Amino acid sequence: MPRLGLPTLAALPEPVARPRYDPTRVRTGILHLGLGAFHRAHQAVYTDDLLAVDDRWGICGVSLKTPRAIAPLAAQDGLYTLLTRSTDRIDARVIGAVRETLFAGEARSALVTRFADPRIAVVSSTVTEKGYCHDPATGALDFTHPDIVHDLAHPQAPVSAVGIVVAGLAARRAAAAGALTFVCCDNLPHNGRLVEGLVHAYATRHDPSLADWIGSHVSFPSTMVDRIVPATTDADVADAARLLGVHDAAAVTAEPFGQWVIEDRFRAARPAWDVGGAQWVDDVAPFELMKLRLLNGSHSTLAYLGFLMGHDFVWQASSDPLLARFVERQMREEIVPTLTRPEGTDLAAYCAQLMTRFRNAALPHRTRQIAMDGSQKLPQRLLATVRDRLHAGAPLVHLPLAVAAWIRYASGSDERGNRIEVQDPLAASFAAIVAHAGGVAPAIADGFLDLAPVFGDLGSHASFRTAVRGCVVDLYRDGAAATVQRHLAAAPVLPT
Repeated sequence: MPRLGLPTLAALPEPVARPRYDPTRVRTGILHLGLGAFHRAHQAVYTDDLLAVDDRWGICGVSLKTPRAIAPLAAQDGLYTLLTRSTDRIDARVIGAVRETLFAGEARSALVTRFADPRIAVVSSTVTEKGYCHDPATGALDFTHPDIVHDLAHPQAPVSAVGIVVAGLAARRAAAAGALTFVCCDNLPHNGRLVEGLVHAYATRHDPSLADWIGSHVSFPSTMVDRIVPATTDADVADAARLLGVHDAAAVTAEPFGQWVIEDRFRAARPAWDVGGAQWVDDVAPFELMKLRLLNGSHSTLAYLGFLMGHDFVWQASSDPLLARFVERQMREEIVPTLTRPEGTDLAAYCAQLMTRFRNAALPHRTRQIAMDGSQKLPQRLLATVRDRLHAGAPLVHLPLAVAAWIRYASGSDERGNRIEVQDPLAASFAAIVAHAGGVAPAIADGFLDLAPVFGDLGSHASFRTAVRGCVVDLYRDGAAATVQRHLAAAPVLPT
């Protein structure tokens, strides 16, 4: 079968949507770090819409860790298929916004030089929560992280995202290439401000004058991104070939829903992403908290409890009546009261919509995929809500069980004694805690709650610690299904 590429683009079947512009005429104006499936199913799609009216905003996509992400794209002239899946249909659209690709491991100097191109007005990123080498509990740069230690010693050959950004900005200053906007699209609280703080801390340690230049020439708007994007499967690749009549090794799949809210704070030229439906706002925080706590927090809860209950996929976990009832009560009774309602948003309707999205069986989103890197995700997805409720003197009923489910999962074995491959930067610490505890559930709970990079001072809060420890004991003794069932029967209905 022929491969998707510029030569085969015009011959694609009529139902397949394709770029409404000539990809060969597109200029590059965006440098994106972290060219994974999420970026290609989200921000690149908004950019694809934009290019139909303004050809200055092609993307140079960078893979930081592996060439696997970009090799198929390079072989397909940057083209790939977005498969939008709902329960009753599948739509195919070819995206042409990625016009260049780089693998940082082989082209470090070229990547740094790319920052200095005056035509690049935006640098964006999806490097995941753990990619910023920070302490999730405090938001501070971890100067003891091996990548940061390396980069400060070898600033011209950086390996961390923060080190790469600072080296690139140093090159931009040296080239007098002008102002720039850095758009973080990762699930971090106040993501723009947080990354700005990390970059400033690193630059100050490296070169204080560079930190000053960054402060006056680079802006870091916060954003909220929302779309469920499962890992691409062999079935997705086969469906793309069936719909297009050509082979696409870089296909991605996503749900129909998508949302992008961006703080209107740009130093340089601003791409008109609103052409594709993005929202410009003065304050992203209400949208961000809504999404982080309701969608991401619920996703994590479903992943940990769902996995323990034997559900391989999120749609199965969210369709389990017992688990669905727990997540719905957690949202309604404990999360929603901590939020400021974003303008034009009905929070009750948003929660109901989330459950519908989670139950989209056309998206094989694995619980173990959501469960990855929990130590980096928990502080903003669940623990920030815990802190707010404790600060307000509000009761904690459901959230301690969600946190306990993470501890039970991260202990490394399921309820049947099978090994869980825990993928997390702190996985070695988890294993040491479990070994030291000798399989005793309260001791396992205490060991995890003492992890300062995750819990900070929250682990020493007496009532929270007691509640989580009790839930961990229940999960070990009775299993997830019985624990959730008993919990729902006994838990008082909290005022909302």
